[in-house]
Amino acid sequence: MDMPVHGPTHPSPPRNPLRRLSAELILIVLAKIAFFALIWWFVAAHYPRPDTRPSAIEHLLAPSPSTTPEAKP
Repeated sequence: MDMPVHGPTHPSPPRNPLRRLSAELILIVLAKIAFFALIWWFVAAHYPRPDTRPSAIEHLLAPSPSTTPEAKP
């Protein structure tokens, strides 16, 4: 009877399938983040940003110049 010296000849399963699965899931998540960032850049990045300087906000919140004299304090 001949016994195999080096063990079984069939290929062994991967040693850690969870490591491969986690790497694939991380790659999928990173690809989705990049994809959505690219969509945002094409859609929203070309719109002009609102003026948020304090003087611009003060101008927007100031009362309109067409107020009657009775309304002024």
